[in-house]
Amino acid sequence: MTNLEKLNQFTRRELQENEVYLFDVILCDNNIDRDLECFSNQALEQMQKLFIGKTGIFDHNLKSNNQTARIYDTELVKSDKLTKDGRQLISLKAHAYMIRTDSNADFIREIDGGIKKEVSVSCCAEKRICSICGADKRETTCNHIIGKQYGDKYCYIILDDIQDAYEWSFVAVPAQLNAGVTKHFQHEVNFPQTSTELNQLLSELELQMRTEVFQLCGKQSNGAISKALRTATDKMDLQELLHFKQMLLEEQKQDISQAYVQLADFQQR
Repeated sequence: MTNLEKLNQFTRRELQENEVYLFDVILCDNNIDRDLECFSNQALEQMQKLFIGKTGIFDHNLKSNNQTARIYDTELVKSDKLTKDGRQLISLKAHAYMIRTDSNADFIREIDGGIKKEVSVSCCAEKRICSICGADKRETTCNHIIGKQYGDKYCYIILDDIQDAYEWSFVAVPAQLNAGVTKHFQHEVNFPQTSTELNQLLSELELQMRTEVFQLCGKQSNGAISKALRTATDKMDLQELLHFKQMLLEEQKQDISQAYVQLADFQQR
């Protein structure tokens, strides 16, 4: 099937070659980007299908009059280059078309001239996986901090299980340096992404809180009971840890108060 036949699957009438402008764009890849995230190879395969037919816009502005192009075909391109952590670099390449009009003639010249180049994808990833332990951070927590080195492994987030692809946009600042693209990621529709800095701060706070709770568990009990308490806290999120810490501190205060009462009784004898 020719390019013209593929794109005419999305038109109301068959367009001729002189009516359309065809161009290729790298949507995303499996390299670690500026947000310390990357798409899994499986995610790229899923997006290869999902992005066919998706519209191209500007700066993720969802107004209908902002539509400028449409993807009619995609492919995965394997490179001789490696990702930052030594895997084979794989990119998702899209083949897109625009209708040639007087109003977009300057825009087409900007694409040809390399001015309009960087793009961003908007999609829904069901899983956010820790590269160190494989924990899905949407369902559980782990003590690994994004951006830190653990032995010979680097900690970052792997985006996987892509449920939907929304659109792709021309943008100004790329996040994925080697592919020259940027990425607009959503956990789910209308749910904004948490910044890398905030994620790291929360991870550090949770690790500190877990350590403090462990220490309190050791003071409150001994042996098997202390071990059981520590095992239970491994499954707690930050909010649960804060609540549990408060409970332990209250019990500690009660124990101290009871000790003073007993001391006073002893001194009165």
